[in-house]
Amino acid sequence: MAKVSLYLNFERGTEEAFNYYKQVFGTEFVAPIARMGEVPPQEGAPELSEEDKNLVMHVALPIFGDFVLMGSDAPQSMGFKVAMGNNAYINLEPDTKGEADSLFAALSLEGKIDMPMQEMFWGDYFGSCVDKFGVCWMINCSSKE
Repeated sequence: MAKVSLYLNFERGTEEAFNYYKQVFGTEFVAPIARMGEVPPQEGAPELSEEDKNLVMHVALPIFGDFVLMGSDAPQSMGFKVAMGNNAYINLEPDTKGEADSLFAALSLEGKIDMPMQEMFWGDYFGSCVDKFGVCWMINCSSKE
């Protein structure tokens, strides 16, 4: 079933923020916090410092019903510059790759593609863009169809 969630980026404070949200909403993380050091080396990417290896690569926290708040650290040392406006993404999880491609094409039209739709190391089909109005979108499809 298709879902939508909100994805937050912090320069280095994701774990602190999400532990706080966990207390506020009285819920538990969907899975253990995934760390940057667990990511397989990516071609062309610089090697992570020991400090950056412990940063949050992904965390997910259900807050109301089926709505999930997700997050990641986005430090300058890894080429990010977090600012109000690029620190929150609407994350869409369509049922099929075809639907993912269609949504991505429509949302990125006259906007900016951050990462084209592609197979990712975590096993999903993923892409991100900023639409022509400046809204940040992630599309993540788990389906193999």
